Amino acid sequence: MFGDDIAAIATAPGEGGIAIIRLSGNEVINKISRVFQPHLADVNIKERKTHTLTLGWIVDRNGEKIDEVLLGIMRAPASYTSEDVVEINCHGGTLPARKCLERVLELGVRLAEPGEFTRRAFLNGRLDASQAEAVIEVIRAKTEKGLKLAMSQLTGKNRQLIDSLEERLLALNAMLEASLDFPDDVGEPDYDEFEQSLKEILLNIDKLLEAGQRADIYREGISIAICGKPNVGKSSLLNALLRKEKAIVSSIPGTTRDIIEDYVNVKGIPVRLMDTAGIRLTEDLVERIGVERAQEVIDNADLVIFLLDLGAGISDEDMEIFKKIEKKNIIVLLNKEDLEEKRLSEEDLNKLFSRVKTIRASIKEDIGLAELEESIENIVLSGKLRTDDLEIIINLRQKNALMRAKKHVEDTLALLGEMPLDCLDVDIWGAVEALGEISGKNLKEEVIDRIFQDFCIGK
Repeated sequence: MFGDDIAAIATAPGEGGIAIIRLSGNEVINKISRVFQPHLADVNIKERKTHTLTLGWIVDRNGEKIDEVLLGIMRAPASYTSEDVVEINCHGGTLPARKCLERVLELGVRLAEPGEFTRRAFLNGRLDASQAEAVIEVIRAKTEKGLKLAMSQLTGKNRQLIDSLEERLLALNAMLEASLDFPDDVGEPDYDEFEQSLKEILLNIDKLLEAGQRADIYREGISIAICGKPNVGKSSLLNALLRKEKAIVSSIPGTTRDIIEDYVNVKGIPVRLMDTAGIRLTEDLVERIGVERAQEVIDNADLVIFLLDLGAGISDEDMEIFKKIEKKNIIVLLNKEDLEEKRLSEEDLNKLFSRVKTIRASIKEDIGLAELEESIENIVLSGKLRTDDLEIIINLRQKNALMRAKKHVEDTLALLGEMPLDCLDVDIWGAVEALGEISGKNLKEEVIDRIFQDFCIGK
């Protein structure tokens, strides 16, 4: 437990129905009773039970009412921080929340640092380090899938998986210790059993790392550039995928002269979708700059959707564009499938685009867009994601700890039967300590500081 009391506004700035000022510490209930005036005169805030709400006013030093509020009380240890917590639900808006906070700070309560409430929850043992990190993942989730993964981590799934690995390593450690301490009674460990256990642990670590790599897609998202020559339907495709009129659609070639972008959820994957200027040689200075920017965006995109016009056929201009992008991840979208007369045969398509995914579509008639979204998912996830696959979020800190644990296990396997038992014990214990960093059992102060430095004040 900590010796001082902290407070902060826990809701986003701006107008809203309610703003919340959160307090945590040993004396916050006693202190708030000095500035809170209940509606019912016989109510004593100091005696209120945990998890109760009380209607009343926050008053200034002269007893004048600052705002009418609902006061929530959560007594230790059944609170977010495992300390006594008070939440003042005042009227939304900048001024009421600020005035209430200022009054609270006059009581000798300190303004909380970024992430300090969650930090106290971690240091008081209510959350482990991976759960504390999940809080920021929940806040930053861009899609329902990302939110689901973050909530899984917050509820302790990562901890359960890491604890299982730690238990197996500790069992091996106990086996080595017994052989070292009681060689006559215990004898040498069963090396075949030992090797099998290490291989299973190594396999599980690899599964965690692979799952974390897949989850990065749902957390960080990808960028997709839509490219092609002018007037093939790039802006129409952007609008169709966004389901809103973001880009101007015109029959005049060269309408889009700059990068138009927005975010869209494709199968749970956050996608930064970019409509680029039609790539062609042009004397127009502004359009030429747009073409140059388009080429830069295409070079940096994770995936490129290359649009062709089935009605116009494939021109030399189309093939020049394709040559510039053919080494990237590409989906060729053949637009205007609804036309009766098409100038692209299956034979031409198979000859020119046999190594890339092609989709026949009509943006106007909403044909092929569902297949496009499925293809984006398959390409991004490389077709490896199955419904029974492990799904967890692993951030860079956790990944590095897992990689160190993996190295220790690999070293133990390589030395098994060749090195003294006490040397094997060093690597086994090294793996245990690396895994302990994920849950926070073995964290230095500077690492803890880094975990919470990106949190907002009030969380």
